[in-house]
Amino acid sequence: MRVLGAFAALLAVVVGLFAAARRLLNRPKRVGVAVIVDPEDHTTVDAEGGVHSVQAADLTLPLDVVEGIWDPHHLERLARTYWRFLTRATLGIVRVKYTETGRYVVVLTKPFTLLSFHAPEYEMDDEVAMVRWRIRKGLLVAQEGREGDGYLEIEVRRCERVDADRLRLHVRVEVANFYPWLVSGIALWFYQATQSRIHVIVTHGFLRSLARLDLAESRVRRFPARAADDLPDPEREADRTSRFVSRSARR
Repeated sequence: MRVLGAFAALLAVVVGLFAAARRLLNRPKRVGVAVIVDPEDHTTVDAEGGVHSVQAADLTLPLDVVEGIWDPHHLERLARTYWRFLTRATLGIVRVKYTETGRYVVVLTKPFTLLSFHAPEYEMDDEVAMVRWRIRKGLLVAQEGREGDGYLEIEVRRCERVDADRLRLHVRVEVANFYPWLVSGIALWFYQATQSRIHVIVTHGFLRSLARLDLAESRVRRFPARAADDLPDPEREADRTSRFVSRSARR
């Protein structure tokens, strides 16, 4: 049953993904420019079957736009945008269900849960913003996978100015310590040709879509929007700083 469920889920994702690809890439005008800059070894599998995958892009935006969105409220919206993109990319076949304690990536509805995650963790300072979802389980996860070790993470790092009016952001999507069922149950080559390839295609599409800066509204709304746009600059900066979530030590 697990085998049939996993294969049916993958097939549904593939069909929806390729049907939606052209429509997603031809959406409204862009605010900035996104260029894919994956590391050379962007996807690796260790001896125990743990996957580490990194996709990245350099996103160039107007400086005033970056200043306007550099807060926890917009970081939470960025997180929601990732899940919205996944649903749109698969024509609604893959959806995300929200609870107070986690997120569930499902094919149409439960109990066809591809992946489940703990509630997101947010970290932010003046240079780096990050959201991380720790992996629980799901049809695409090996039964012997170690719960709590794996995670999906989006990191945004402020880089140098391109010119007087534009700033470069480095956006990184990382999956670490993920133990996929396909690697443990069948073969590495099959995982790389299916589940891994789908993840890379979807993530690249998401990264390119950020050039439009069409951020989705959060379903949870843990961090409210700041309402201090009419304050003098020092007060506005104090308000922005007070909303930062302290970044913990990186692993």
